[in-house]
Amino acid sequence: MPRATNAPASRARRKRVIDASKGYRGRRSKLFRYAKDAQMKGKYWAYRDRKTRKRNFRALWITRLSAAVRAEGLTYSRFIEGLKAANIGLDRKVLADIAVQDEATFKTIVSQVRTALDAKKAA
Repeated sequence: MPRATNAPASRARRKRVIDASKGYRGRRSKLFRYAKDAQMKGKYWAYRDRKTRKRNFRALWITRLSAAVRAEGLTYSRFIEGLKAANIGLDRKVLADIAVQDEATFKTIVSQVRTALDAKKAA
């Protein structure tokens, strides 16, 4: 009985991995063994860092908001508390963008927050 190898399928599988690791440096793009490891690590890092990117952007928005609100004489936590009291339904991303792009609009939001905080304090 002749020896059966699964040569066409194995070659196709290896070629698929090599093609997918195009652009890596050195043996990571040329040799199957190293390309396979590089691809596995790349997928792991991509998955992990998609989560990290969200975390980093949220931290950036909070930092920008905090700086903009402090320039108006409030703290970040009081500002967030006032947003809830004033029923302003904007998220951190939009607020940070407004603070950077359109200062006049941000000042009107801060004034609404201040009046809501004063009303809450009086009640």
